[in-house]
Amino acid sequence: MRVIPTLSLLLLLGALTVQVDAAETAIPDALVAAGEKPVLTLHAEGAQVYECKTDKDGKLAWTFREPIATLVADGKTVGRHSAGPSWEHQDGSIIGGRVQGTAIGATDNDIAWLKLEVVSHRGGKGVLSDVTTVQRINTAGGKLEGACETAGQFRSVAYSADYVFLRKE
Repeated sequence: MRVIPTLSLLLLLGALTVQVDAAETAIPDALVAAGEKPVLTLHAEGAQVYECKTDKDGKLAWTFREPIATLVADGKTVGRHSAGPSWEHQDGSIIGGRVQGTAIGATDNDIAWLKLEVVSHRGGKGVLSDVTTVQRINTAGGKLEGACETAGQFRSVAYSADYVFLRKE
């Protein structure tokens, strides 16, 4: 039995499953983008980074700092997701967003689903050039809450999600 071809097949099937799941996901009302249609759906694997800071009550608590994730299509890396938040495709197109809606994740450990309005475009013409809205759905993991011990300490929590990029019809 050859392990590499079997592993490749499993990875391909996994990527196909992600795309089907994203296409069949029921979108909560708070995330609906009326009058827009999907351009692209990418799967993200990465981490949500948190920093230990003093909260409004003067107590140390984990505060979200930034995402760091690889964007994947058909089992291949095609971009990255990072602070801003921003998404960069391998074709050079880059967008930045601002949260417009939220919905709770499937479990207590899952970060929220989001609807983000695109507020900036950079990098020239590419697949993200006409995108006006981004939906983060099917989240798994990534959540960190509660007290921490040392200000300035960082912690990364693994997460995955599907990002649906939409444009006006």
